[in-house]
Amino acid sequence: MQRLFEKFQSKLASTTTTFVRSAFNLLDQDSPLIGIKGQRGVGKTTLLLQYAKLNGRGQGQQLYVSLDDLWFSDNKLIDLAEMFYKRGGELLLLDEIHKYPNWAQELKNIYDDFPALKVIFTGSSMLEILNARADLSRRAVVFYLKGLSFREYLELKYHQKFSPCTLAQIIENHIPISQEIVRKTKPLQYFQEYLKNGYYPFFMQSESLFDHKLDEVVNMILEIELPLLKRIDLSYVKKLKQILWILAETVPFVPNMSKLSERIGINRKTLLLYIQYLRDAGLLKHIYKNAKGITALQKPDKILLDNTNLSYMLSNVINIGTVRETFFVNQLSAIHLVEYAEKGDFLVNRLLTFEIGGKHKNTKQIKKVDNSFIAADDIEFGYENKIPLWLFGFLY
Repeated sequence: MQRLFEKFQSKLASTTTTFVRSAFNLLDQDSPLIGIKGQRGVGKTTLLLQYAKLNGRGQGQQLYVSLDDLWFSDNKLIDLAEMFYKRGGELLLLDEIHKYPNWAQELKNIYDDFPALKVIFTGSSMLEILNARADLSRRAVVFYLKGLSFREYLELKYHQKFSPCTLAQIIENHIPISQEIVRKTKPLQYFQEYLKNGYYPFFMQSESLFDHKLDEVVNMILEIELPLLKRIDLSYVKKLKQILWILAETVPFVPNMSKLSERIGINRKTLLLYIQYLRDAGLLKHIYKNAKGITALQKPDKILLDNTNLSYMLSNVINIGTVRETFFVNQLSAIHLVEYAEKGDFLVNRLLTFEIGGKHKNTKQIKKVDNSFIAADDIEFGYENKIPLWLFGFLY
């Protein structure tokens, strides 16, 4: 246990707090069990260590451990929690919980046996809390950590700090909000940078190696996390990669499952299952006409890559229209329900219709649609129902 404390202090010493994401506030809830799900590389570990550095507890009262540490090859998580708690421990931070074989049952036991111990854990976006053998859905408060918003990117890279806006504020006051932002920065100067390599915080380590690092992230998800969490035979990983690369070259993809299954060489049911897995892994985003009524293995009406960084890394041919749609859906879906629209591109919260396009985009497609708007690229300021696309990157 001493070695775990030493490793924790070493990590803590190298953790900076000059930039802290707004999701940090979610960790201050009173719940004794908080979970952070998210795609690999979006900053879950950093968030845990920053919380340890800023929450005000003493050195022996908190402990961070990664569940892939060799210490756990000979020791149980529940035993660590008991030792820590009896020595005055108050906060236990558990990273990559999905790498521990019996994580669900032991988390439940920790919750039941040590009610005064606060536990925060991180796990893959595919972590199943509801369907775990020990039902943690009634015990844990779980939230999903997205990658950086455009607003957060500006703060992290250029130290330009802005408050997030609600969607209602953007709809009603986009002109004065844009004016205030443009007085302090030039959003169009940095927007293309963000689209290419600003979603994953590790761009700060080396921009020249960003694509290589992102490629490693994707391969880790496909080759390690999916087989571990979805019990996929390693021999089928090649099929998953093939699906992802085909979709990357054709998104926004209106699925023809028969043709796609024939091309890849798997049956339709298996194809739908694999596409679902890629969505659960945070690599794809599925758009449905009725997202609240979807059933298992239901064919999505539209498929996008999860974020624009993936678009630039995976595809040899970039379609700017697709990139714009991917950005819009990625930023909006962090907080809001985004569905396929009969007229226009997307329906948000079942009330607002959005058409996505460039600066010359007109209202032709949504002319007779109530509560309809254009999210337009390459403009600093909007007019009436035409709103700058980049401004939707200030929602979180």
